[in-house]
Amino acid sequence: MLRAISRLILKIIGWKVTGDFNHGLKKTVTIVLPHTSNWDFPLGMLTQWSTRQKIGFVIKESWIKIPILGFLLKKMGATGIDRSKNNNLVDGLVKSYNEEDELNICFTPEGTRKKVSRLRTGFYHVAKKAGIPILMVKFDYANKIIDWREPFYPTNDQEHDFEVIEAYFKGVAGRIPENGYGYEG
Repeated sequence: MLRAISRLILKIIGWKVTGDFNHGLKKTVTIVLPHTSNWDFPLGMLTQWSTRQKIGFVIKESWIKIPILGFLLKKMGATGIDRSKNNNLVDGLVKSYNEEDELNICFTPEGTRKKVSRLRTGFYHVAKKAGIPILMVKFDYANKIIDWREPFYPTNDQEHDFEVIEAYFKGVAGRIPENGYGYEG
């Protein structure tokens, strides 16, 4: 029922989901770019529900501490992180991947909705250390397309891997295009 409702809402608002989202993998790291607006969250949830993907996500811990909202966010798969201190998030997430039979956590590598000059690398290190693929999803607001790339397996060449990742997202317009990583408009 949730799938049908989500698909209907996406259709009504003019969005189309394309690409390889039915990959059958039990453990993955998902990255979504560009992340330029709070509207990316409901769009992401609709996408997740419409494709029957079970995807958790990391979020600032302060959001989890808000009564009722924090409870709802946790129910939707949120894991709060405290970015103010070095808490070895990568190793903690790798441990979770090693302990779980199925796990998919979504990251927004820009780390903020503002313009950034480089992507954060935590998602990459989690995937590499856990030995799992990265699913890349782009929110193309200009064309109203949510596109899933086929699974990408990190190699031993981080520089090359980031060239592949950045090439996939290059030029994609977020809701606020000028804030998107790699967008040159």
